[in-house]
Amino acid sequence: MMLMAVASAAHAESRQKIDLPAGRLGSAIVALGRQAGISIGVSDPGLAALRVRAVKGDLTVRQALARMLQGSGAGYIDLGDRGWRIVRLRVPAPARTSAEPAADETDTTPLIVTGSKRRTLLADYPGSASILRMDDLPAGSAGQGSGAILARLPGVTSTHLGSGRNQLFLRGIADSSFNGPTQATVGQYLGETRLNYNAPDPDLRLYDIATIEVLQGPQGTLHGAGSLGGVLRILPVTPRLDEIQASVAGSAAATAHGAPSADLSGMINLPLVTDKLALRAVAYGIRDGGYIDDSLRGLKDVNRTDTFGGRAALRAEPGPGWTIDLGATFQSIDGRDSQYADRDAPDLTKASPVAQDFSNDYALGQLVIRKQWDGLSLVSATGMVHQDISETYDATLPGVAPSLFHQRNRITLLSNENRLSRDLENGIGWVIGTSLVSNRYRLNRRTGPVTTTRALAGIENGVDEATLFGEMTVALTNALKLTGGGRITYARLSGEALDAPVLTSLARMSARRGETTILPSLGMTVAALPGLTLFARYQEGFRPGGIAVRNESVQRYRNDDVTSIEAGLRYGGEEAGIGDFDAALSIAHTRWRDIQADLTDSAGLPATVNIGDGRIWTIDAALGWRPFPGLRLEASGVFADSRLTSPAVAVVVLRSRLPANSAAGPVFGTAVVAESDALPNVARINARIGADYGAWLGGGYDLRLSAWARYVGRSRLGIGPVLGVIQGDYLDTALSARVGKGRAGLFLSATNLFDTIGNRFALGSPFTLPYVAQITPLRPRTIRIGMDMRF
Repeated sequence: MMLMAVASAAHAESRQKIDLPAGRLGSAIVALGRQAGISIGVSDPGLAALRVRAVKGDLTVRQALARMLQGSGAGYIDLGDRGWRIVRLRVPAPARTSAEPAADETDTTPLIVTGSKRRTLLADYPGSASILRMDDLPAGSAGQGSGAILARLPGVTSTHLGSGRNQLFLRGIADSSFNGPTQATVGQYLGETRLNYNAPDPDLRLYDIATIEVLQGPQGTLHGAGSLGGVLRILPVTPRLDEIQASVAGSAAATAHGAPSADLSGMINLPLVTDKLALRAVAYGIRDGGYIDDSLRGLKDVNRTDTFGGRAALRAEPGPGWTIDLGATFQSIDGRDSQYADRDAPDLTKASPVAQDFSNDYALGQLVIRKQWDGLSLVSATGMVHQDISETYDATLPGVAPSLFHQRNRITLLSNENRLSRDLENGIGWVIGTSLVSNRYRLNRRTGPVTTTRALAGIENGVDEATLFGEMTVALTNALKLTGGGRITYARLSGEALDAPVLTSLARMSARRGETTILPSLGMTVAALPGLTLFARYQEGFRPGGIAVRNESVQRYRNDDVTSIEAGLRYGGEEAGIGDFDAALSIAHTRWRDIQADLTDSAGLPATVNIGDGRIWTIDAALGWRPFPGLRLEASGVFADSRLTSPAVAVVVLRSRLPANSAAGPVFGTAVVAESDALPNVARINARIGADYGAWLGGGYDLRLSAWARYVGRSRLGIGPVLGVIQGDYLDTALSARVGKGRAGLFLSATNLFDTIGNRFALGSPFTLPYVAQITPLRPRTIRIGMDMRF
């Protein structure tokens, strides 16, 4: 099949002489189709009357469409096999000045689910998905990282230990509040490359990003282990081979009750060999001023965080249809102290005898090779990740000299995926591929008085996976499409103790085993009415087990797996071209067996165990309305009902503890029954409303206004009378405005308008939690002013 496809020219990538006059879109696409030998359809007949600009030169079809549709309010979709479709964009794009660069292809390709390993239209995707362009986010969002995604999508939640230490959750599938050896429940990707395995969210800042995809889970068939909750995929802007581009942006912010903040970023795109080789690089530095005071040490604004990083991509197109991308990403996060405050102390205040600093140094190298034929695509993606995470916690007991607990995680991830896919018209197609993953996780720990800490038992876990996967979509009728697939994975697991006590049994010092897992999937979509799609899906997912340290000994924990059934609908959107209203609704039921969770043992030390079986019901809803051109109103919400249905018989929970020299002695133990059987960090209700308005002011100026409010419902930190403390139940708000002219813009934003304290996360240090109630407040009201400029 591949040899036959090689003989076909890559029409979408070859340059041809194009000469299109300005005028009606309907006439222009007829002329383009004739000159380029392609087929072009229009999703909405009303688009044919749009006025488009003249296009002339030696161009690819993609470049011709981008230039022709620039500023028209329409975009294009590559259907493969020389087929293209013109669709209406969500908000008509304002016309650009002639001095501005042509629109990047990512700006004019609406709602394509590339996380499906194929270029699948959202209307044809059998599952819940959210796709954000960076232009959809308020001005200044790029410097926020994952926080910008959390603010936009109520179905995405997180812990709040601090940037580079948080866990992301989707669809209510949340295992615990602590970081440990268990694999993340959300698979995160930068382009084609996986960002993490059993590590917290690296919180890469969203500079020079084109789109963000969030696919609700599980996503086991196509993405394998660690996608129980779903997949979050960030797609950077790709290097441009035909023009020099550059941009700079910066801002300064004032935070009530806290220190000022600032950020600065820059991007450059350099064609090194015209139409053959180009380099695109971005660099940034951010200071988030502190706002927590430490009364015991007499310090103010102790929780300052500094972040700097960058990304570079080298793209080569050595021949027709060939693309080679070599990339590197680096980011360093340095937190001076923890983000929590004491609940019963004055607002934004805590009392700690030691600094609880943290850091996350992240590095990623990636190589992606593509070959494109007519409708057939070959992709080979290789990535290497190294992450070094350091954390310090206050471990001081009442009446005892200051003590600390320090842990350092070093994670190395190697991944390679090779896949062949075919995209046909109307969402029909297939994909088949292989995947290799090798992950090493090394944890070292120390505790004790500040000047004389001692080593605790650590661990080193290894996972090697070899996988074959595939998926196919067929049309049973013109309206009904069926998607089926499967994944077979062989995993080799290994683990051993580090710095283990001499008395630890040798039989418990290490563990090795191999296992094979099969993950099937089945989905369907029904085009019930014009613009209305019904879908249903069955999916499975799993995480391999490993070894963990508990009470100074090494113990195994088992695999966990989920099965999920989902049904829903989508109405409207760009592809449908129907009206100014769109909606999405889905209902899902998930069964989760042998849940892996990182908890704390009786001494407050992290421990990994299987806590039992659970089930989750979720309802996701989203509405969008454009009452008149330029204004879009949105409302979305998630209802999640989670239960730990079959608790394990020895779930470790932290109860209470007294100093070792107390007359009463230490008091701690284990329990199965908690105050609530809800899974940790799963709020029953999260909701958001937002408005976005864009208009031309005359004289070449454009205006954009954004406003949103997000309610985060009540949840529990964990299981048990101490870890079962309440968090959440707060409202976050923001406003932003941007005025631009040509290549420059000025923006102003305000967050947490009502200066709400709130409680995002009820944990700062697990060692002091039994004695002092803890909260993680929202960043106080912050006013930010910034500018951006393109060259």
